[in-house]
Amino acid sequence: MKKIPFPFLIMLATSCTDDMPTVNLGIDDNYLIARMQKLELTSALTGAEYRWKVNGTIVADTRRYIFLAAEEGLYNLEFDIIDPATPFHFEFTVDVMHEEVEYSPYIARVYDYCPAPGQFINEMPKYEPGDDAATMAQKAEECISGKNDIMISLGGFGGYVTFGFDHTIVNVKDRKDFRIWGNSFYELTDNSRKGGSAEPGIVMVSYDENCNGLPDDTFYELAGSAYTSPDTRHVYSISYHKPDNRRPPTPDSSGFISDTGYIPWIDSEGTEGYMPKNIFHTQSYWPLWIDADELSFTGTCLPPNAVDTSGNGRYYILYCFDWGYVDNHPNDYEDLNSFDIGWAVDNKGAHVELPGIDFVRVYTGINQYCGWIGETSTELCRAADLHVADSDISLPEIPLLHPKH
Repeated sequence: MKKIPFPFLIMLATSCTDDMPTVNLGIDDNYLIARMQKLELTSALTGAEYRWKVNGTIVADTRRYIFLAAEEGLYNLEFDIIDPATPFHFEFTVDVMHEEVEYSPYIARVYDYCPAPGQFINEMPKYEPGDDAATMAQKAEECISGKNDIMISLGGFGGYVTFGFDHTIVNVKDRKDFRIWGNSFYELTDNSRKGGSAEPGIVMVSYDENCNGLPDDTFYELAGSAYTSPDTRHVYSISYHKPDNRRPPTPDSSGFISDTGYIPWIDSEGTEGYMPKNIFHTQSYWPLWIDADELSFTGTCLPPNAVDTSGNGRYYILYCFDWGYVDNHPNDYEDLNSFDIGWAVDNKGAHVELPGIDFVRVYTGINQYCGWIGETSTELCRAADLHVADSDISLPEIPLLHPKH
């Protein structure tokens, strides 16, 4: 195969981040980039087939390839156009260096915060008149970015937050890749299984394949332990309707519920219900910055995990799923609160191989109400890339959000 001189190949190489310099076109056969940052490579020449190799291993068969490496060092790349008329072969190197400014392992930005209704909404974070979606996303960012460790609530089923880091989290084979902190705790009356206040949130991840720095590429679910359960409902939808403040409240006989018919909802299975309002949280449960009469969410709905062990609505245990969910086990258990990018699946449940991720979305994964305890709502306060070292990854103090039993 004839090797065409370098000037006849134009390699369009651009960084996916604003702070990385644009590589000049066709000038040098060596690129210098920081670890965990992308290098977008596109051939100006076309052919029947394409092949990219990194250190002798085939990594792509497309005209466009994004190089990404977690480790520093010199990488030898080969690009081939496989074409009977105009075959082509070119070799070049990428020198991966340590970043000039050390990465933070923690959340750098919240892109959107869209909770479902819930008893902690408008309080965690605090809504103030005039706040809009951008303001509330900024407030959520101030809560959970870095080591701030201020809890935010996602409300009932489907409510979510989307966040990212100051680098790409690389998918390291056979290792957990990132960790998320919640506020789950174990109770002590049932030693047969782990349970307490587990309010599991489902994790979705996205790779910035179009390199525009926005979470507008496909999101994939990380399949946790209950993904294949026959009781798990996939592509489940729910619509909440704004409460009618003109309607007289309907308290129940327990004295803990101030309005049993507070927020109506209907799901994709035709089931109708209400999110009650309790006496412990008297503010509006509807996200006040959202100017809409209906809020709809779609996702995977996990089986109910709450059991009223008292039999009279006084003591609920929310049992933990084995692994793979946020706010599902106490923060002391690092492995049970850590996630592997290799768990990613598409909307049909097929495995998806991602080189890394740039965006994480967490949403409340259960549609469930537990009497005076209220709706099951995922809370979180921090996330970290497990491949970026921090000299002080300390555990935050976690407040108990629900009234004590």
